[in-house]
Parts: sequence; structure tokens; C-alpha cells
Amino acid sequence: MFVVGGESLIDLKAEVTLEDGRVTGRDGEGQIVMTAHPGGSPYNCAIALAKLGNETGFLCPISADAFGDYLMGPLEAAGVTALLEERVPDYTTLAVVNFDDRHNARYGFYRAADGAIEARSAIAALPEALELYQIGGFCPIVPREAEAWLEVVDAARAHGATITIDPNVRPSLVDDFDGYKRRLQLFLDRAHLVKLSEEDIAALAPDATVEDYARRLLDGPECRLVVVTLGDQGSRAFTRSGTASADIHRPPVFGDTVGAGDSLMAGIITWLHDHNRLAPDAMSQLDDTGLADMLRFGAVVAGINCGRKGCKPPTRAEVDAVLKS
Repeated sequence: MFVVGGESLIDLKAEVTLEDGRVTGRDGEGQIVMTAHPGGSPYNCAIALAKLGNETGFLCPISADAFGDYLMGPLEAAGVTALLEERVPDYTTLAVVNFDDRHNARYGFYRAADGAIEARSAIAALPEALELYQIGGFCPIVPREAEAWLEVVDAARAHGATITIDPNVRPSLVDDFDGYKRRLQLFLDRAHLVKLSEEDIAALAPDATVEDYARRLLDGPECRLVVVTLGDQGSRAFTRSGTASADIHRPPVFGDTVGAGDSLMAGIITWLHDHNRLAPDAMSQLDDTGLADMLRFGAVVAGINCGRKGCKPPTRAEVDAVLKS
């Protein structure tokens, strides 16, 4: 089983200014209308992994409130196993979403239930047959939570799992950014596959190029593969054996970019598994050709998702149909 550990939340999408200047999302009294969508990077990635045909578990405290019920629906529909069966009394975490002029999502967060993690119950919920464990982006933010999640990661390593991470660096969520970077480094030092955006690198190491930061990670204790997303400029990948880049896959009709990186990550993990490259040593041997094929698969998964509003990852059949066309 693949297990993704980390946050789930509700995305609240506020009013949107259309290209012709009209504003949608206000009611007749001029009040802002918001729509609620299930989300959170690990949550999205777990659903994407399952829809691509992987047995997947999701490890996150989920609220007993109505939003928690709403979060459970897509997990169940995709076939994801919610590993923490007991719901928590804390309210569901909320994220307010707006979009910049490149249609990239920008978030403000109000955290609650996803932070109610307890190491003992989370470790007890891990399956015995654990092939991969993905670390969620919120895990290093709060010191107490980081300690608990590190225990979970170490337990997953003891199961023999490949460790992956997509940090989704959120400076607006962090009061002490230096402390956050130290905690994040503890997770990065345990990960075999690190996927970041160019914006993540700019926040963590403003003076480093993408190449410099990727090599820095590959020089760490465990890292075997680095993937960097570049927005509408595509993605790049690095191992000690090769490097590659790929363009984005442009859907016939554009929706938005919500969940694009999560879908790409799920595509990369799926490709690695399908090509017997998920084990760290096998991953490290990927050359230019293999990395290019991997990025292409991930780009198609992400691109199909971007043809829809909100994070709605494709099925494996949808991805295969595009690749064959």
C-alpha cells in the first residue's frame, strides 16, 4: 500500500474577476459568496494515486463536523482507505483560495483538525505492507506536530517504505521561518524523492538556482531523485545518473491549477512503481531518457487535472488515452 500522511482541508473559493472585468461570486446584497471544495495537498495526492490504480491509504485526523463528512466522500469514491477511523472534535481546517494573473492558486489558512495528530495512533494505523510513505507539506510547520510526524516517518522507514515529500512551502503559515526550515530539513533528510516548486526553492534558498538546490538535496543522506515544477514552464528532474525536463500538457479547455502539483506527484510515483523504479537504489539509476518519460507521464496527469475546476485528478484510463493519442 501507498500511504500519504498530512493535511486535509476545505478550500473556500471567493469571488473571481473574469477577463472582461465582470466580477462573479457576489449575491444580490453585494455579499461575497464562497464555494467549498475538499482539498489539501496530501489529500489530493492520495485521491490521485488511487484513481491511477494504486492501493492507497490516507493518514490524517478528520473532523467529526459536516466538512469532515464532505472530505470523506471523495476519499471513499476514489477507493482511498482513511487509516484513522476515529474522527476528531476539532473543526475542519479551512483554506481561502484566490488566483493570480497567471491563474495560479494562492491560499490563506485557518488550521484546526489536521493538526490533531498523535504519533501513537498514527503509527498503529500504518499497514504492515507499506511500499511508500509520502510526507505532507504541513508536517514541519508546528514543532509539536513535527515531532509526531517524524515518529510516523521513522516508523514507515522501519517498514521498509520508500519516503517521498512535497513540502509546499507556505511562508504565510510560519511565524519563525528559520525554525521551520530546520524542522523541514529533518524531513528532507529522510526522503528518497523530493518534489518542489521553483517558488519553494526561492523561499528556502533565495540565492540558489534550481540546479544548485537539486544537487544539494542529492548530496544529502537519502535523496535519490529531485523533481522541480516550474509553473507553466513545465518541470525538471535530477538524479546522480541524469537530468531531464518536460513541458506541461495543455488540456483542450483550461480550468485552473488547483491540485496540479499533487496530480503530477501522483503521476511520478505511479510511473516509478510501474517501471520498477520506486526502490531508492533503482530510482537513483534513472538516466535522461527515463527521467523524461517519467516527467511526461506526470505532466499528462497534471494537465488533465488542469482542464477541470478544482482538483479532480484523472483516472489511469484517461491518462493512457492521452499518451496513446
